[in-house]
Amino acid sequence: MQSIKNQISQNYILLEEKYGAHNYHPLPVVLDRGQGIYVWDVEGKQYFDFLSAYSAVNQGHCHPRIINVLIEQAKNLTLTSRAFYNSHLGRYEEFVHNLFGYDKLLPMNTGAEAVETSIKLARKWGYTHKNVAENQAQIIVFNGNFHGRTMAAVSASNDPSSYKGFGPYLPGLIKVDYNSIEAFKKAINPNVVAILIEPIQGEAGIIVPDNEYMKSLYLLCKENKILFIADEIQTGLARTGKMLACDHLDIRPDLVLLGKALSGGTLPVSAVLADDEVMMCIHPGEHGSTYGGNPLACAVAIESLQILLDENLASNAQKMGEFFRNELNNILAQYPIIKEVRGKGLLNAIELDIPEDSDIAWNLCISMSEHGLLAKPTHGNIIRFAPPLTINQTQMREAISIIENCIQKI
Repeated sequence: MQSIKNQISQNYILLEEKYGAHNYHPLPVVLDRGQGIYVWDVEGKQYFDFLSAYSAVNQGHCHPRIINVLIEQAKNLTLTSRAFYNSHLGRYEEFVHNLFGYDKLLPMNTGAEAVETSIKLARKWGYTHKNVAENQAQIIVFNGNFHGRTMAAVSASNDPSSYKGFGPYLPGLIKVDYNSIEAFKKAINPNVVAILIEPIQGEAGIIVPDNEYMKSLYLLCKENKILFIADEIQTGLARTGKMLACDHLDIRPDLVLLGKALSGGTLPVSAVLADDEVMMCIHPGEHGSTYGGNPLACAVAIESLQILLDENLASNAQKMGEFFRNELNNILAQYPIIKEVRGKGLLNAIELDIPEDSDIAWNLCISMSEHGLLAKPTHGNIIRFAPPLTINQTQMREAISIIENCIQKI
C-alpha cells in the first residue's frame, strides 16, 4: 500500500520534471491541501508548514475570511486595468494609509515588481529633488541581499547563483557589506539617491543586523538626503512581531515595500508606500501594471490586513518566536552541530556547523518532512523556520520535538 501511495507523488513529480523548467529544487513532497498551520500531501499525510511560502501565508493557509472575500469579489469583478477607476482601489489605498501613515500607495503584483518600482521612484526623485545629473543616480545595496529575480534584483546581488550568466547588469548599484556602518560611510557620494535594504536578510539565512547599525544607517540617510527603502516583503506584516520589522527600532522608511502576506497567500499582491514628495515624481504613463490595483487583489488585501489586526498576529509572532528560540537554544546546546539559533518573531533559522556544500541540512529537512514538518535549507548550512503566525504553544512544542528528534539522528 505504501509503495502505491508513494507512486502517486512520484507521478506528479515526474510531470513537473518532464514539462516544467528546472529552476527550483523542491523537497520531494507533493502538496494538495492546506488549512491554518498545516498542509497535506496527495497521499493525505499532514505536515507542519514551517516555510509559509516564504512568509506569504502569515494568516495561515486558506483563512476562511480571506477565501470568502476572494470568492465573493471574484463573482462580481476581478479586473478592469487602470484605464478606469474601480470601486475597491481607493478604499484599499485609504485603509493602508490609515494603517501605516504614508501619503500614497502604488499597487503592483509581485515583490520583485515592488522592488523595481522603488528603484524607478528613487531615481526619478533623485533627478527632480536632489538635482543629480541625468543618468548618474546611484543606489546602495547590501551584500547578502535578496530582492527577487528580475534583472535589477540580480544586478544588486553578490550571490553567483543569482547573477552568474545573466549579464550585462543594471548600472548604478553600489554594493557594500551588511551590518558595517564604515562600509556604508565610504560609499556615500552626491549621486547616491537611496539605499535598498532588508531589515533582516531572509535568503542570506535570517541575518539580524545590530540595532545601532540600523539606527545609524537611517540617520546617515537623513543627513545626506538619501532615501531609505525598506524591503519588508518578507519581514513585514507581523512576521517579526511588529507590523513592520523597522517598527522595532522606530525607523520610518521613506519607501516601504510590501508583498507576500498582503494577500494571505491567495494571489500576487504587492505595494510601495511613500509620501507625496517621492510618489508624485511618477506621472501618468511612466509606470504601471495591468493587474496592479485590480479589485480582486484590493478586496483580498484589505481583509488580509484586517485579520492581522483582529487576531493580534504580531503579538503572537513575538511570543511564539521567543518561545521557539528559547526552547531550541536550551535543547540544541547539547548538539555541537548547531552553531547558532537566531531570528526575530517567527522568522528564525538554525545555522549548522558544516560546510555550505554539505548535504546534511538538505538531509535534515528530508528527515523532518518524513516526520511531519516542512522546512527548507538556504545557503547549504542554514535552515529557516517560519510557520504561519497563527501557531499556538502546544503546536509549537510538537514541532520543536520533531526538529530535535531529527537533529538527534544526525
